[in-house]
Amino acid sequence: MSHVLVTGANRGLGLEFVRQLLGRGERVVATCRHPGRALPLNRLAGEFPGRLMVLPLVLPEARSIAELVRELETLDVRLRLLVNNAGLMLDGERFGTIGLDGLRQAFETNAAGPLLLTQALAPRFDAGARIVMLSSRLGSIAGTTALHTPSYAISKAALNMAGRLLAAELGARGLVVVVLSPGWVRTDMGGASAPLAAADSVSSMLRVVDGLAASDNGRFLSHDGGAIDW
Repeated sequence: MSHVLVTGANRGLGLEFVRQLLGRGERVVATCRHPGRALPLNRLAGEFPGRLMVLPLVLPEARSIAELVRELETLDVRLRLLVNNAGLMLDGERFGTIGLDGLRQAFETNAAGPLLLTQALAPRFDAGARIVMLSSRLGSIAGTTALHTPSYAISKAALNMAGRLLAAELGARGLVVVVLSPGWVRTDMGGASAPLAAADSVSSMLRVVDGLAASDNGRFLSHDGGAIDW
């Protein structure tokens, strides 16, 4: 039976994706580091019995990815949509204090994790499945004019390349891979002054995903479907 899988689903945009997907009748696999502590997800599981599975996933740990894949195989879960949403942003980075640990952590979570997960899940995708790499305009090299959140921006630029590579590989199998920017959203990461509500960002992105065609494979798009320069 076809499902949608959303990573980083315990809060923010990931949680909103789960909420809206369930609301329109989808079967959802929601992953996060600590399912037992994900109270909003567990409440949704109670509201939508039989349509939401909450499973552990720690990216980019190979063992965690393998355990998730085994669980999906055991349950014979097929995927029509993967939303690679899990990510992190480090606070307080300034030129002169940028460190290797922060760069490594951002790259592993924001770029390597989605790439490795998508690779591992490839046998579970339905024909014509869609894969969304949730990126940011901060990952646009063409649009960069100042040093801002460097580890996040660098890792999202790497995620954009991962999306292009996956599009080249999976597009040949009839799948569509896109890189999406959600906009500046009011979440823990985006902050209270962000102009866009999570519900509005996610509803816009889902409209974009619903309208994707084979010709969109490998594109970098905004939450409203506009093209973003790499």
